[in-house]
Amino acid sequence: MTAIDPVGMPAPGDGGLTSGFGELRGGNLGVRIAATPQEIDAAQALRYRVFYEEMGARPGEDAAASHRDRDEFDAVADHLLVLDHAIGPGPEGVVGTYRLIRQAAAARIGRFYSADEYDISTVIGFPGNVMELGRSCVHADYRGRAAMQLLWRGIAAYVFLHRIDLMFGCASLPGTDPDAIATELTYLYHNHLAPPAIRPRALPSRYVDMRRVDPASFDPRRALAALPPLIKGYLRLGGFVGDGAVIDPQFNTTDVAVVVKTDLVTDKYYRHYERQVRDALE
Repeated sequence: MTAIDPVGMPAPGDGGLTSGFGELRGGNLGVRIAATPQEIDAAQALRYRVFYEEMGARPGEDAAASHRDRDEFDAVADHLLVLDHAIGPGPEGVVGTYRLIRQAAAARIGRFYSADEYDISTVIGFPGNVMELGRSCVHADYRGRAAMQLLWRGIAAYVFLHRIDLMFGCASLPGTDPDAIATELTYLYHNHLAPPAIRPRALPSRYVDMRRVDPASFDPRRALAALPPLIKGYLRLGGFVGDGAVIDPQFNTTDVAVVVKTDLVTDKYYRHYERQVRDALE
């Protein structure tokens, strides 16, 4: 894992660095919250390139004209960015992004993004601070371990600072034919289904049964290995999936709901932060 030095993280909504954490660095790469409209625009442009130009999503009129992936949630979200400082420290250097929406931010719109696909009443009723993750993507030239691990470190720092107790979101598998990914969906249902108290369920009109083949008919290790890296990352953190997949024809994906209690995330970050402080004092 790339060594990362925490040197500050911006407070959401203040448009710049504060006395908290600012940017996590790993070599030429850094991760922090977007501080300007231009940086958010760069994240939206990256999302367009990845989702529409690479993955075959179908743009609406605004997206096709602007070459930006954007919606109403962007205005209330915090946008986590990976920047390549060899290119530049601002919008020109954005090579990865993740959208973070806390409960107070979602309240400004009246819902979370995932509510369009899932009944998330159990999640938002969780006794603690809740955050939605989404719109994750990394530039094709940076899809090695370093950029993704840096994004995870940034999420861990954000969770740590804002005392997030539960994070959730929709994660995607490629394509819109659930039978083409029947093994992966069945594996997720039988091995990682969320406990009822925090289990999202696909809306009735969009519900696709994940139990598509006999779970005894495949090797679970191979099914796990076939999952997209992002979903495997959630599972490594002890994450769960909701009941039911959802077909998203616009984005050419099959979505599953993911729920992660942040205990493992914050414990890991606590250990990392304490080690950095100890090293600085020695």
